[in-house]
Amino acid sequence: MVNNKIFNALVRRKQIDVGQVDKSQLARVLSLFDLTCLGIGSTLGLGVYVLAGDVASRNSGPSVCISFLIAAIASVFAGLCYAEFGSRVPRAGSAYIYSYVTVGEFMAFVIGWNLILEYVIGTASVARGYSGYIDALFNGTIAEHFERWLPINMSGMSAYPDVLSFCLTILLAGLLAFGVKESVRLGTVMTCVNLLVVVFVIIAGCFHIDFHNWNISEKEIHELTVPNYKAHAGSGGFLPFGFSGMMSGAATCFYAFVGFDAIATTGEEAKNPKRAIPLSIVISLTLIFLSYFGVSAVQTLMLPYYMQSNEDTKGAPLPYIFDHIGWQWARWTVSIGALSGLSTSLLGAMFPLPRIMYAMASDGLIFRFLATVHQRSQTPLYATIIAGLFAGVMAALFNITELADMMSIGTLLAYTLVAESILIIR
Repeated sequence: MVNNKIFNALVRRKQIDVGQVDKSQLARVLSLFDLTCLGIGSTLGLGVYVLAGDVASRNSGPSVCISFLIAAIASVFAGLCYAEFGSRVPRAGSAYIYSYVTVGEFMAFVIGWNLILEYVIGTASVARGYSGYIDALFNGTIAEHFERWLPINMSGMSAYPDVLSFCLTILLAGLLAFGVKESVRLGTVMTCVNLLVVVFVIIAGCFHIDFHNWNISEKEIHELTVPNYKAHAGSGGFLPFGFSGMMSGAATCFYAFVGFDAIATTGEEAKNPKRAIPLSIVISLTLIFLSYFGVSAVQTLMLPYYMQSNEDTKGAPLPYIFDHIGWQWARWTVSIGALSGLSTSLLGAMFPLPRIMYAMASDGLIFRFLATVHQRSQTPLYATIIAGLFAGVMAALFNITELADMMSIGTLLAYTLVAESILIIR
């Protein structure tokens, strides 16, 4: 008898009253345009400015653009699952609420905590990427000084406490606590700047492309004298590391599409969630893929792939490429776009986190005070502040590689459960 009660408690599903589905304590202020910009801003940042060059040099070579295509196809399937649930269950909570109404309370509790960790880690990893990009613009002097003054000699930890990434995260948390419309509006402006710079990179890069960079011979590889270039050259051609290298690159590129699911957490803040959420997911994923494909193709045509590793570019491949072709002024144009893109990525990474905590707290699965909504800003105030502190501490103490690996595991679990929930609900 007791066992049956426990089992029933673990698998009980959340019932949502159809008449109450459109009512919320949060402010319904986000339009289709706002949601699309949120999805693009959440996703189009670290990948286009940092990831493409490093994946090309380590895994895919010039076929990095195909790696992005394969990753995009995988993301579209996940995106369609989120889009369907967004129209069926327009509530805050994303995969947490979807699993609660289909699988049961225990799995919702597990996936809810998984999402909290995923978004905390995601925010921290983008903050680390942001501070690293700023440091690269100053030739690594910030990291050099902190490593000398405050070294952390522990495996898996950051080489030094990244104070800049901590401050960026806390500043963003304050902005999100101030009001959803204000923070998303700022993100929209930065997303538009980011997209304009992406278009500039593609158009400007077309004046300096050399198709020979997609067909470098083995003889040329053997004649390379710079050890680091030779180490990242493979066998040359379009697939210097073979088909397996391209697929390995696709697995890494999939991380660049993580973020569109931020749209699914706005179920209680979108004006017309049943229409706006599915449409914004599809539109944002399409524009994101075109941006990644265009930039990765152009940058591998402008400069040989083996010259674009993080060791050579200091984590900022696009400014490095424009420097290399003699367009020093373009370096700063690209840097403005990169900082705008990373700002919106940081906003998009942190935006869903308080909403997940708010949804779980409203259901009583975590501390109920985290469901408190500020009367003026109509945002989950305590959840936002606590989320910012956790993410800031992780950003300060862990390196970006460890953070990215942890986030990938969490994302895979969330996407898998949403796909399974679609099968169950049908």
